[in-house]
Amino acid sequence: MQPILADETVPVTTPAASLVFATVLSHGPLTRTEIARRTELSAAAVTKAVRPLMEVGYLVEDLNDGARAALGRPANHVRVNEGKALFIGIKVTGDEIIAVLTDLCCRIRVARHVPVSDRELTAVLPSITALTQELLAEADGFGVRVRGLGIAVSGDVDRAEGMVRYSPFLEWRDVPLAEMVATATGLSVTVENDVRALTVAEQWFGAGVGLSDFALVTVGAGIGCGLVVHGRVVSGAHGVAGEIGHLPIDPLGPVCHCGNHGCVEAIAADPAIVRDVRAVTGKPVASAAEALALALNGEPGVREVYARAGAAIGKAIGAVVNLFGPGRVIISGEGLAAYDLFAEGIRDAFAAAAFGTAGQCDVMTCPLSFEEWARGAAASAIQSFIESAT
Repeated sequence: MQPILADETVPVTTPAASLVFATVLSHGPLTRTEIARRTELSAAAVTKAVRPLMEVGYLVEDLNDGARAALGRPANHVRVNEGKALFIGIKVTGDEIIAVLTDLCCRIRVARHVPVSDRELTAVLPSITALTQELLAEADGFGVRVRGLGIAVSGDVDRAEGMVRYSPFLEWRDVPLAEMVATATGLSVTVENDVRALTVAEQWFGAGVGLSDFALVTVGAGIGCGLVVHGRVVSGAHGVAGEIGHLPIDPLGPVCHCGNHGCVEAIAADPAIVRDVRAVTGKPVASAAEALALALNGEPGVREVYARAGAAIGKAIGAVVNLFGPGRVIISGEGLAAYDLFAEGIRDAFAAAAFGTAGQCDVMTCPLSFEEWARGAAASAIQSFIESAT
């Protein structure tokens, strides 16, 4: 049980304060002049927004008498006090639950993993609750309250309603997960699609910092895509924007679990690769790791499977770049273990699919562990915390 601390004030009370807080969080430390430039707020508006955030300790000022502003006053830097609040992030997969305790700057302080043997909600919910209680106990040692809990789940997730509409890997439908976990834990809960949660983390704390438009493509058990357009993570009118895994690129291709033929996911996701490697080798390949080992050992036909997968991913990235024009595409996910086998196929297919100057888009890789997915869930909780009172 966490102690009730004297400071229970929610620091963000206006849209301007929310904007300033988020800007310093992702770009700081910054001088007030730099905050004004990045937010396009007046100097007076910045001062008005910063003052209450500093009074309750969420922002602090680093005195720097050596630097001088234009009028001769010290140009002190404002930064987020990362130790002022803690957040919990949980990533639910078909095999395990990963939970992390982070500070306000989304740095992981504690991590926990527990295996999942039963994907039924009645089995998973108690595990989520138990992990949360463990991390709340850890938070007591820091003397700081946990301000929110984020949960990342694959599939169609309605963040506004806290609802998992459909998660293929978990076989969940219409689960009011935020309400259920909030009731069980007493915390404010944000439920988000796992790829969008990871995109929030990259936007605020990772390879997307400073970019107004970028895409995050994840490769592994599924093929996902998070989109940031004009500085905002896009979910779309129906919450499924960015589902490039279900772009049908081969009408004669294999059947996808969504029911269509030739989706990117049906060609390039781990289960598809395992299926195709099993077919070309005649061996009882059971996992992506086994398939990769065969490819690296020169098993005939296996590298061609990865080449086809890479081409499918490259076509999908080309479609994203043509449609949304991101400045950068970040490729991540557990499937990056096989990236050397994908790389040429991705590069060639992307070059062929990208229209005109879209081909100049920066395409980069960024390996991330599953703990980073849980960190993404925490980032979504931090985002909700900052925006909650605006």
